[in-house]
Amino acid sequence: MRLTKYGHACVRLEEGGRVLVIDPGNLSGPGVLTGATAVLITHEHEDHVDVEQLTAARKNNPALTVHTHPALASELGDGVSAVEVGDTFTAAGFTVRAVGGAHAEIVDGLPGCPNIGFVVEGVYHPGDSLFVPDEPVHTLLLPSSGPWIKHGEAITFFRAIGPARAFPIHDAHHSEVGRENFDAWLSDEEGGKVYARIPVGASVDLP
Repeated sequence: MRLTKYGHACVRLEEGGRVLVIDPGNLSGPGVLTGATAVLITHEHEDHVDVEQLTAARKNNPALTVHTHPALASELGDGVSAVEVGDTFTAAGFTVRAVGGAHAEIVDGLPGCPNIGFVVEGVYHPGDSLFVPDEPVHTLLLPSSGPWIKHGEAITFFRAIGPARAFPIHDAHHSEVGRENFDAWLSDEEGGKVYARIPVGASVDLP
């Protein structure tokens, strides 16, 4: 399986001609949905779903499937598949399990919106949450910045998951200094053997 990192929280998984894109938001960059077979969206915030880009992609490719939580599915219109926490389904030929259910709190109960994390054959994208799933995770897409998370929480989350490898996402809010600081903290975990940053537009092949 090939994993490609796009801007902020967006990644692309490819294997055998199948292309699955997760959270193509307004910070992801152009062309992230080109050739996509299916899309997973964790929640409604625009840095995770660019509705205009998604609508155009669906118009250009009516076979493109979209999967998200029921409230957002109804907003996005006909043909979007609503998935509930605990569901196991197939997207672009990959087996996916929906986990979690709620966006991490920023303050005073806000934003208070649904957030579904997705475990795609051992690759975990939590969206804006720190939910620890029951199933094994070999590759963690680790949120690294935002108003709802701090470094210590990211490290605790990383430890709780215990993945074979971890790559940072949700990183558009970081300055260069912030990225270096975050990477240094995470690289200290397990002697730097697990954590690595994928440059935007670059790919890694997962075993």
